[in-house]
Amino acid sequence: MATHDGAALVTRPDSQVLLLSMRRLANLVAYCTLYEFEDVVAEMAGADRVDAGSEAALERSRRVYKLVRLTTRSRWLACRVTRAPATVRIRRDYELFFPTFNNPYELYALASVPDWRKRCRFAACFINEVWAHQLPAYLLELLLQFDHIYLGTFHCVDQVARMVGKPCSYLPLAADVLRFSPWPNLPARTIDVCNIGRRSRITHEALIGIARARRISYYYDTIAGDHAGKQRTFRVDDHDEHRLLLAGLLQRSRYYIANRARINQSDYTRRGHEISGRFYEGAAAGTVMLGEPPDSAVFEQLFSWPDAVLRMPFDCPDVEQVLAELDRNPERLARISCQNVHYAALEHDWLYRLRRVFSQFGLKGTPGMLERGERLRALADRALPAEAAPERRAQARH
Repeated sequence: MATHDGAALVTRPDSQVLLLSMRRLANLVAYCTLYEFEDVVAEMAGADRVDAGSEAALERSRRVYKLVRLTTRSRWLACRVTRAPATVRIRRDYELFFPTFNNPYELYALASVPDWRKRCRFAACFINEVWAHQLPAYLLELLLQFDHIYLGTFHCVDQVARMVGKPCSYLPLAADVLRFSPWPNLPARTIDVCNIGRRSRITHEALIGIARARRISYYYDTIAGDHAGKQRTFRVDDHDEHRLLLAGLLQRSRYYIANRARINQSDYTRRGHEISGRFYEGAAAGTVMLGEPPDSAVFEQLFSWPDAVLRMPFDCPDVEQVLAELDRNPERLARISCQNVHYAALEHDWLYRLRRVFSQFGLKGTPGMLERGERLRALADRALPAEAAPERRAQARH
């Protein structure tokens, strides 16, 4: 790893892909998903990675750029007078530049790699969470040099495309299925219900009551919430360790509460129903997912197999009755668990997201991508043999 004034360059031999990561600056637990994506890409494609550094320098530079840009309405002048933040000078050429961002406000970190367009044949970026009411035009215009833009939320793809004037597509989230899958050494599912992240007070209190009576094993967050208690979040020291912990937890959970993104913040989402990472993680781990998924055709397309998510109201005071009814049919629960692992391995690993990006530019899959694909197919067959789900298997998109 080479460092330059706070930024860092992590290199691999013969890499043809260059990543840009925010992992050294943004460490909220929700961001671990994106950094897992970067890690899987680096493993499969042997990618080099720039880690943006010196948050203070980046923020000072962004504020000056914003002031000059909005005052003078000149992007050229804003670029000329703004002092560059901590940067990394890349010394070689790449086939693909693929930076990833948690939200649009991180886009200014592109200034950390000033020569990226000259050094990269193709350029695409992925922005994990974009909401229609948070589209900073002065930052989105930094995307003008990209060949393609991918968003992890689908409701404002067309709006961003119009603002930037570049092709823009929805790229769903995924999970490291090989990490989250309970196969091959199936652990005992000793946790009855797992309910982490933002949650319903009503459902949580009902589950607490059952747990106090020692009728279930209930795993939940005990940290204090912020944003008026609408979400429960925290920061992590090591994203990889957190994802390992989460995978182990879900592999041992029978039921997993999974709801659409920001379900209790309708004022924030403005009725935009998006797919949270919970669904990909829960499916990969073979949990039985309970909750309110997005009411959208996109979700129905991505999770179209039977019982992918069993619908349960966000506020569910009678959750004990819901669980008791489901427990009466253990064969159904076993089938749901196997199906979820099977289809996650076929469709919702990060491999398939990278394949889409490579396909966009006609790039050939790497040996690492081919090897991972074989492992995922073997996992899918082990979790649920092809003859057990012939119709969906025949329609597999990847």
